[in-house]
Amino acid sequence: MTAVREMTAEDWPEVEAIYAQGIEDGEATFESAPPTWAGFDASRLVGLRFVAVRPAGSVIGWVAGTAVSARPAYRGVVEHSVYIARDARGQGIGRLLLDRFIHAAEVDGIWTIQSSIFPENNASLRLHAAAGFRTVGRRERIARAIVGPHAGSWRDTTLIERRSAVVEAD
Repeated sequence: MTAVREMTAEDWPEVEAIYAQGIEDGEATFESAPPTWAGFDASRLVGLRFVAVRPAGSVIGWVAGTAVSARPAYRGVVEHSVYIARDARGQGIGRLLLDRFIHAAEVDGIWTIQSSIFPENNASLRLHAAAGFRTVGRRERIARAIVGPHAGSWRDTTLIERRSAVVEAD
């Protein structure tokens, strides 16, 4: 049985490897390389970082959130990323992580969770739709891919969001 728990610094080598797979596959991010642990740790919100682990303890996926702005008006809005190891995709791991993330975000008073997803990433779009996210819009030719199969190409992104049914915006 897969377990979901809070991410620790000790998880970083496996989290970084999964992040690198997403970069290499070219359908998850504009990033060209994973950050260092220090960079990741400084930019992701404590309490909104989780890993999925196999019974043997190996990390097979992660989810983490970042603040969208330091401005007080946006204190209840976060952006998130979810990555699954190649050999664990299609097994419901993303949903386990996303459900845990949503619950923790609502406990923390988050009223909106958002993300940008490449429109070709059908698996991620389906996962998020099943978890209550809606499409807000499409950002056309927002940036050029630097690495991966789409390197040099302009890419669109689909902006999605999930508004909490239990946390009211102030």
